[in-house]
Amino acid sequence: MWPGIDLDSSNSDPGNESALQGIALRRCTPEDLPFLETLYASTREAELARTGWPEARCRQFVEQQFALQHSYYQTHFAEAQFLLLHRNGQAIGRLYWWEGAHRAVLVDVILLPQERGRGVGSALLRLLVGRAESRGLDIELHVETNNPALRLYRRFGFETLGDNGIHAKLRRCCPQATC
Repeated sequence: MWPGIDLDSSNSDPGNESALQGIALRRCTPEDLPFLETLYASTREAELARTGWPEARCRQFVEQQFALQHSYYQTHFAEAQFLLLHRNGQAIGRLYWWEGAHRAVLVDVILLPQERGRGVGSALLRLLVGRAESRGLDIELHVETNNPALRLYRRFGFETLGDNGIHAKLRRCCPQATC
């Protein structure tokens, strides 16, 4: 279980109850890297389908990009919680979360394609927003501007701080703090 985030406590929130049913969190381990790479690859499928590259080239590209992303996260968010989401012992996603004294960063969250659109992301975000608010923290994140999750973040009150045309930096100000 992740310290401070009890997925079982979501039972008090009807919006989270069914979406998080049977889901638990644990720290990622080196043995999880193959799953995490496959999970990452699922976010690049549509993009790679448009390249016309042979399958071997696509695999090589995903391996390289995953290794770069993993290294970046481990270096720049060394104190983050790198968590694996699993249901009934089966990995279904990842959640990378960092908290500092004045802000939190949703470093990354990915669910398997079959888990997307079923309320799990909303339920997790509801828990993270509650956690941040209870600590008086703003939440920041980066998201690709064409990522459907951008709509979800907007519903939760995230506002754009910057946009380079590929990624948007978003922040959700804690109501008890001043942004």
